[in-house]
Amino acid sequence: MIRNKEKFIENPKAVIFDTDNTLYPYMPAHKEATLAVEDKVEKILGVSKENFRSAFLEARLDIKKRLGPVASSHSRLLYMQATIEKLELGTRILLTLDLEQTYWRTFLNSCKLFPSALSFILLLKSKGIVTANITDLTAQIQFRKLVYFGLDELFNYVVTSEEAGKDKPNRQPFELALKKLKVNPENVWMIGDDSKSDMAGADLIGIKKIQKRHEGVKIIKDGPESPDLVFDHYDELITLINSA
Repeated sequence: MIRNKEKFIENPKAVIFDTDNTLYPYMPAHKEATLAVEDKVEKILGVSKENFRSAFLEARLDIKKRLGPVASSHSRLLYMQATIEKLELGTRILLTLDLEQTYWRTFLNSCKLFPSALSFILLLKSKGIVTANITDLTAQIQFRKLVYFGLDELFNYVVTSEEAGKDKPNRQPFELALKKLKVNPENVWMIGDDSKSDMAGADLIGIKKIQKRHEGVKIIKDGPESPDLVFDHYDELITLINSA
């Protein structure tokens, strides 16, 4: 669904992608990874899944409130450390590292790209359209995701909120991406799923906004969070690029 057709008459010079829930569905992998951690905690420590889950949610909230919108506020390692401490087990370094690695190992093994996402990125590359990936997390984790998906050599640039200093929708990640891409914002598409982080962030600096619709995504009709284009499947974007 294109709302502003005049913005898509010509192909872009660059395309910026979000990662989670834009390139792949986050929740299936997250659920598998969370269950793997809870099973390990129950086996090793005798802590029930319910008690661990309650401590984890409280720890995560504490960290996000304390750190604010920065990359470290998403750190699964910090979440695990704080959760174990809330269970009154002290700082258990090896256990914390083990649980964090269990989560990400299971997560990555459970991830699959959305259909035709790879084909779309390859099409952009074939047409000389440069690409960047912007994401809210530490570089170490997001780099691992891109390597796992086989996208590490396909994106021209990657920007994490760790590098930029602030999470989306702050201007810093978008401005850093534009600086690396060496393009003007009016010649760029931003593809993301989140109305606030992706759409409103792109709106701040005049980038065309394309929203990936899937279960749980709310499409805002007006204002800075409203997209210029909504799509359900990457095949729709392939058709759009090929028709320009």
